[in-house]
Amino acid sequence: MIKLDIFSDPVCPWCFIGKARLDAALSERPDHPFTIEYHPFQLNPDMPREGMDRRAYLEAKFGGKAGAAEVYARIDAAAAEAGLEIDWGRIERTPNTLDAHRLIHWAGIEGRQIAVVSGLFRAYFLEGRDIGDRDVLADIADGAGLDAAMIHRLLAADADAAEIAARDAHARERGVTGVPTHIVATRHVVPGAQPTELWVQLIDEIAEQIGR
Repeated sequence: MIKLDIFSDPVCPWCFIGKARLDAALSERPDHPFTIEYHPFQLNPDMPREGMDRRAYLEAKFGGKAGAAEVYARIDAAAAEAGLEIDWGRIERTPNTLDAHRLIHWAGIEGRQIAVVSGLFRAYFLEGRDIGDRDVLADIADGAGLDAAMIHRLLAADADAAEIAARDAHARERGVTGVPTHIVATRHVVPGAQPTELWVQLIDEIAEQIGR
């Protein structure tokens, strides 16, 4: 099997779109060689722990409504092409994602990482839920087959928070500047939300190289 490391943030729309495109390729090539692991990267590492009003966040980041509208028009077009309908109107807050990354980490230990990542994207972009809220995270964990009560206890105790922050910092030291960033076989960097066709081609090339 070939390791596919993905640096991602569950509030990153391009990560959501990129996952949909990758998933489509994996469905086309169900015998793909990838073993997938998600790694933490916070788009907003300085976000207050309680998050902030999304409208205020967008206007501060993009210099007003016009700048945000232009950026999100491109996102909406790419999302629609990937078969996604992001419901921006339901998203009231931009959360701090440290706790979400902690949940992704624990899900990886239990072999439930893909289900949790999918659940986080769905909760935030489609259902407008606050994925900085620990009750919401515990519910997502439950939906992915994890012990919600245990997850709640871990979140309340700040377990592994320092490790997640350190892994995020290490990714930046290695040159990761944005997400999604994919690393194939620990060597080859594939940045951005690449089209499904590229992933299918890459899978076919790898299969040919390893004689599958």
